[in-house]
Amino acid sequence: MRFLLYNIRYGTGGTPGRGPFQFFRRTQGNLAAIIEFIRSVNPDVAGLVEVDAGSYRSHRLNQAKAIADALGHHHAYRSKYGASSVAHRIPVMRQQGNAFVVRDSTGDMRFHYFTKGVKKLVIELELEEVVIFLVHLALGGRVRSHQLHDLYALVKASRKPVIVAGDFNTLWGEHEIRLFLAACGLTSADARNHPSFPSWKPRRHLDFILHGPGIMIDRFEIPKVQLSDHLPLVCDFHVG
Repeated sequence: MRFLLYNIRYGTGGTPGRGPFQFFRRTQGNLAAIIEFIRSVNPDVAGLVEVDAGSYRSHRLNQAKAIADALGHHHAYRSKYGASSVAHRIPVMRQQGNAFVVRDSTGDMRFHYFTKGVKKLVIELELEEVVIFLVHLALGGRVRSHQLHDLYALVKASRKPVIVAGDFNTLWGEHEIRLFLAACGLTSADARNHPSFPSWKPRRHLDFILHGPGIMIDRFEIPKVQLSDHLPLVCDFHVG
């Protein structure tokens, strides 16, 4: 099975040096390039972080649906903010979330929310042989610690082999998740811990594909694609 993890930055591109205004750019042209890249990777499952579900940036288009439709796949999207979050009152923010795009079906999809943080969403995708959790952790270190505690409980409750993937925002370094890895029995698919951010000059390892016992990694790659400020992660694996 091939799994793609990609923080697509709401489709706003991977150009450095534009400051916060880069997140308000319209996305139609760059989204087309992202779709063609995903098509070239040909994943069975894509976990997409920072997806625009229909703000003015994307011309009211749900990017997850557009990607899935272009590939002939299925998708599941949800806002990354809790239902009571003030973010739902802000026009652009309320359209920001994460998504799975799945080749064969949406499987059994469940949506969880961390107890702390603004970005609270955890999407759980249960397939026949594996469960995949998709996350986008908080920018604040203390909140990330609380979120990892919640994530631990979800991982330990799974009865199938587990993959945990997403943008962990480990701004303090990879050591932030060592206790989490040990407690959950997880290992990084990227044995060499390559940096994934920023895409034009990677210095920080923020994006992870973590796997538990029973999952064998056949191939791992970080394509040098600058369609976002994050590099994509591609992982081939099997359950054995």
